Amino acid sequence: MKRPKLITISGPTAIGKTSFAVTLAKQLGCPILSSDARQFFREMEIGTAVPTAAEQEGVKHYFIQHKSIHDPYSVGDFEKDAIKLLTTLFKSFEMVILVGGSNLYTEAVVYGLDIFPDVSEAISEMWQKAYRTHGLVYLQEELKRLDPKYFEIVDTQNHVRLLRALGVCTASGKTYSSFLGQPKKPRSFDTVSLELTMSREKLYDRINRRVDMMIENGLVQEVKTLLPYKNLNALQTVGYRELLPYFEGKQALEESIKNIKTNTRRFAKRQLTWLRNHPVQFKLPYNTAIDKLLIEKLGLEKSV
Repeated sequence: MKRPKLITISGPTAIGKTSFAVTLAKQLGCPILSSDARQFFREMEIGTAVPTAAEQEGVKHYFIQHKSIHDPYSVGDFEKDAIKLLTTLFKSFEMVILVGGSNLYTEAVVYGLDIFPDVSEAISEMWQKAYRTHGLVYLQEELKRLDPKYFEIVDTQNHVRLLRALGVCTASGKTYSSFLGQPKKPRSFDTVSLELTMSREKLYDRINRRVDMMIENGLVQEVKTLLPYKNLNALQTVGYRELLPYFEGKQALEESIKNIKTNTRRFAKRQLTWLRNHPVQFKLPYNTAIDKLLIEKLGLEKSV
């Protein structure tokens, strides 16, 4: 019996994954699942580059603004929800597209999550206290010392991720990265993995221009409405946390916007590091035209 196919589309932020996925989905007549963790929250739209109404027209999208920032939602929750949905979708579709920049979420669907040792409350509280006392830079320095390999790919501005990794390092006496890449779970589908590529110079220019567009579209006003919830984990993301000092009167708006661009470029660099360590089946230039020949090359031709 022919197994269904999950088509994963990866690449750094701002490279054009959404438009590529929509075009491909229309050619194949299949739905799209988002694996971009920032796009899950309905209160966050502009700064997360949620697919526009025009992009969603004619293509069914899932996992777009389906949660509130007040709802706890982990990568494990996403894995379970995505696999359950795929089981249903594959009854009607031979192929489904999974696209997004949260590489860990994509990998969780394709391979399953790695298993980590339990971290005691005492260890967790020790690192929480260190964060409250010494701040984010201290956590960054400690993780770089304890696990330089994971430090290269983690979002170093996300204190929750840093605390998790430091807790595992302390509890196990091993690096957090040593628990990555465990034997994977069997899946009922095959995967075709694609990565969009672009020169670093062009990518950084696209990032800068996209940030400017987000500002024009009302990102500052969007963040202002979320200020009462600034301590929630969902708000500890690029494009939102950089504007908080502006609203606190600690920084000029121009400086905050500059920091969004800088941190977005750093985020893209970490994504590229991850992708180098997780090879895909097909690398495609970002402006590759999707036609019948390309679809055949990728092995995505639907059976008649």
